[in-house]
Amino acid sequence: MSINCIRALIEEAVQTHSEKTALVFKDESCTYGELFEKTNQVAFYLTELGLPKNSRIGIYSNKGIEQVVAVLAILSTDYVLVPLTKLLKPEQVEYIINDCDIKCIITDKLKLENIEEIHFDGHIISYETASKEIASFEEIYKYYNNPYVCDVNGHDNAVITYSFGLSGTPKGIVISHRNLIDSARVVSQYLALTEDDVISGLLIFNLDYGLNQVFCTLFQKATLALHRFILPEDFFNHIINDQVTVLPLMPVNISQMFDDDMHRVPSAELFSSVKTITSSGGKVTTKMINDCKKVFEQADFYSMHGLTEAFRSTYLDPSQVNIRPDSIGKAIPDVELYVIDEQGRECAVREVGELIHRGGYIYKGFWNAPEENSQRFKSVQILKEVVSLEGQLTDELVVATGDYVYKDEEGYFYFVSRKDDMIKTRGFRVSPFEIESVVVKNIPQIRQCAVVSVDNELIEEEIVLVYSAPNEISEKEIIFELKKHLASYMIPSRVVYKRSLPLVQSDKNQVNKDEIKRELSDS
Repeated sequence: MSINCIRALIEEAVQTHSEKTALVFKDESCTYGELFEKTNQVAFYLTELGLPKNSRIGIYSNKGIEQVVAVLAILSTDYVLVPLTKLLKPEQVEYIINDCDIKCIITDKLKLENIEEIHFDGHIISYETASKEIASFEEIYKYYNNPYVCDVNGHDNAVITYSFGLSGTPKGIVISHRNLIDSARVVSQYLALTEDDVISGLLIFNLDYGLNQVFCTLFQKATLALHRFILPEDFFNHIINDQVTVLPLMPVNISQMFDDDMHRVPSAELFSSVKTITSSGGKVTTKMINDCKKVFEQADFYSMHGLTEAFRSTYLDPSQVNIRPDSIGKAIPDVELYVIDEQGRECAVREVGELIHRGGYIYKGFWNAPEENSQRFKSVQILKEVVSLEGQLTDELVVATGDYVYKDEEGYFYFVSRKDDMIKTRGFRVSPFEIESVVVKNIPQIRQCAVVSVDNELIEEEIVLVYSAPNEISEKEIIFELKKHLASYMIPSRVVYKRSLPLVQSDKNQVNKDEIKRELSDS
């Protein structure tokens, strides 16, 4: 079996740290020995299904110890994990199921109803016993005790994570077992993680940043303390009670933590165990950094910048956070970053250009999406004006990120904008087209609509729906309809009615979004 796979980490951990606590969730806990046993039982059952190699298996559930077992069990087979965030509506889940041909879904009682609504005809496994027709982890733990052995190839597909692309429909990015190991290794290195760490498992596992917390825990044989964010008080109690040392966050989490009066936050002395805070998935403001430093006085703050097409590109060293808080930092180990103009020439200091990612952590590509692959994954020849390409070695792939950035005199990078018009809100990338399509399909009274964003320091960008119709429609009525079809983070926070929308001069069928954004900023 390859050494470059998560399964190798599990087997090593159980040999050396069998009695150590691997997972904590509320009042539950699980040692590495118990985690290994449960993982083997579920993996054995999955192989008994007899699905073809590389079959996709989805996980659509709330967070808990069983969810981590499900992740590790799938990664211990020759199947491919497809995490589905619980925020997705049934029709969005159905799209992903059809797009990558999911053969089996692992879920919980709360999400079973959603799966039944879309008439999924594959295998269904529930954590809890739900009915005689549906297998459960409870039954698997009781009856499946056979020895389990597997052989995982590090270059095989391991995970497909979905995010919303230019077309408005979710696009899956394919991640190998080797990618997962590389990302755990590099994060463990630059964060200086150890086996004594307790890593907060706050982040959801539908994207690589969240999954990385599981794999870093295994890599270091540390402890992962799972948590579902509901109220700030509960979250603070989680940090204190679980004695968290490493706190991975998204900017939206920081906003939620300090949404209320700062006087209600527990004393900084209670958070002395926290030594490291990381943030990725959006822009970190100076206020967010300062709020964290007031409460987590002993913690180093790492601001990081990742990609859909590669695990991560940059991080800002904690020593620089107060000096240049707007910077996304410098390249992480084993990565080269370049800023080029439209002619492929390297940009001068403070000249804005496209960020090109070369080196490690590049994923395998988008699933069934040749257009997206051609846009993002380029031959290294794109850098021929910048680097020496001796020996005509032209098969290396680099990522043309679509991020427009500049570099300062000391080599620190600064994010400026996206090449496309994607909206970044609450740590998620949202396609305006996805929301507009739902409006057109489900609210026929609306003649035209446009979804744009305006800056909002707390959540990075605020989604605004602007529409025209013969008569104004109640905002509550519009939001009620959208909530039936869209994930919560995709719901507009503002709805604006106009008798007519401005159009692009060269194309009267296209709404002029730049003009709408100008009008919104002036209002």
